Amino acid sequence: MSVKGYKNHPYIPNSVKEVQDEMLKEIGVKTLEDLHEEIPEELILKENLNLPKAIKSEFELKRHVTNLLNKNTTCEENLNFLGAGCYQHYVPAICDEINSRSEFLTAYGGEPYEDHGRFQALFEYQSLLGELLDMDVVNVPTFDCAQAAATAVQMASRLTGREEILLPSSMSKDKFLIMKNYGIAHLKFTFVDYEKESGLISLKDLENKLSDKVAAVYFENPNFLGMLEENGAEISELAHKFGAVSIVGVDVSTLGVVEAPVNYGADIVCGDIQPLGMHMNFGGGQGGFMATRDEEKFVMEFPSRLFGIAPTSVEGEYGFGDVAYERTSFALREGGKEFVGTQAALWGITAGVYLGLMGPKGMQELGQTLLQKSQYAVEELSKIENVKGSIFNSCYFKEFVVDFNNTGKTVEEINKALLEKGIFGGKDLSKEFPELGQCALYCVTETMSKDGIDTLINALKEIL
Repeated sequence: MSVKGYKNHPYIPNSVKEVQDEMLKEIGVKTLEDLHEEIPEELILKENLNLPKAIKSEFELKRHVTNLLNKNTTCEENLNFLGAGCYQHYVPAICDEINSRSEFLTAYGGEPYEDHGRFQALFEYQSLLGELLDMDVVNVPTFDCAQAAATAVQMASRLTGREEILLPSSMSKDKFLIMKNYGIAHLKFTFVDYEKESGLISLKDLENKLSDKVAAVYFENPNFLGMLEENGAEISELAHKFGAVSIVGVDVSTLGVVEAPVNYGADIVCGDIQPLGMHMNFGGGQGGFMATRDEEKFVMEFPSRLFGIAPTSVEGEYGFGDVAYERTSFALREGGKEFVGTQAALWGITAGVYLGLMGPKGMQELGQTLLQKSQYAVEELSKIENVKGSIFNSCYFKEFVVDFNNTGKTVEEINKALLEKGIFGGKDLSKEFPELGQCALYCVTETMSKDGIDTLINALKEIL
């Protein structure tokens, strides 16, 4: 790349005013601020950042960063009952061993002539996850489940030519804001109420809000509040009745014991692969997936990479490469279905290792363990005076809403007291779901022992 009057250089100093002016002129704006005119005025920082002085030596920098990191309070040192989208599942050592190998760890966007192993590993991941989902086509992971959900509703809008998306009011507001941001130019989002007793989608409200303008009905199983959506088939049937696409956001750790969404009518399934062998990494170990049937109308709407297998000119030998690469922004750039940047391919390989290690039996045992431990936790919590272990009367999986409304304490106060005892309490729902009052979303995974749950119970008895 070169700019008039400047020679090619490994680094283009875009801070040079003449270079900036010419680039701005080329794209038709006058100032850098014009590029961000959609940002509300109240969010714009109007003074310089309060940055510390530069640290000049490597030794001093390392010591400074080490001191900062030592302030962290981690889930290794504390009991953790937080979930809400990022989970402390067990990570088998082989997952870290494989994903740290140089051919995978350093491979960014390798092509077939230089990266045969990575392409095959991702094909194997797609195949294994497809088997778990009972779906034919799975993409190379996107950034996280929120991006996958946002992409899924965009796919549905293109498929139907419609612009309204129905969403459950019980979903994470953070995820909704990401979906809204992706579709802000053309999509309209409408929330469907949940039933106060069950925590499940209100079929009556859903039917009232469905019309021939709805592109998709998106719901989750389990939902954000931990409940297993028992009416999945009815929801999908209603969506299809109005010509809408049924999209299900699923927790993959459930699929060893819970029916795959395609078998209760899902057209597109999305979710996060973080439970499949990924550390929480301060919220960074995420990777979103979308899956569909092997139908051209769906396949051609995937904006992200898909890998396939094909025989080569050598008998008995196979190659792995992109499927319908021309539909992506990698090939068409501005002409792609959507722009897709960096994908979480390394986490796809990691999930493939995890699924290959666990197998069907292992995933079934995982699901059973999660159900049993969460049920034990709810039973014991309900024995505490003025505490209700689960606010809803439906079946939950590994997360559940604990009701502290009758304790005379706020969730914030309870969590602060728990932290002093080395326990991370559940996610405070009082601001995101004010209609629930002082409730918290607790999570119990296979890493939590009976002793750990009992420690929580005893700590709450002391606090309350």
